[in-house]
Amino acid sequence: MSDTIQKRLSDLGVTIPPASAPAANYVPFAQSGKLLLTAGQLPLVDGKLIATGLLGRDLDTTAGQEAARACAINVLAQIQSAVGDLENIAKLVKITVFVASAQDFCEQHIVANGASNFLAEVLGERGKHARSAVGVAVLPMNAPVEVEAIVELK
Repeated sequence: MSDTIQKRLSDLGVTIPPASAPAANYVPFAQSGKLLLTAGQLPLVDGKLIATGLLGRDLDTTAGQEAARACAINVLAQIQSAVGDLENIAKLVKITVFVASAQDFCEQHIVANGASNFLAEVLGERGKHARSAVGVAVLPMNAPVEVEAIVELK
């Protein structure tokens, strides 16, 4: 079997869920030319947050990485919803990882690795990306992490 995104997901035991519907007045993704931008994705599994609270107060860095990985899976769900097949990804251009952080927490970049490492593993060379990891006071629904992406399509 060839080395496809679907095979890598399967090897990791990951099934891409149906894309979540927007929770307010916005679209889950927007396309401009060959660029696809996703709305921020929360760490939802089966419609429920896998964790809540602030990194450095309620959650440790490892839990934050797991939440970031869940967000990345939901980013892929939005991309798949938009273009039908993840093989239509030419390159993951950039992700932004928002980390709800206690005032003295300074490991946002390490939390963001949960998303970055997963996306690089699944997308291979196409998954090498620029990134921002941003600490914020609070996120929607008290989520600990939110991830958005910019993808270039074939």
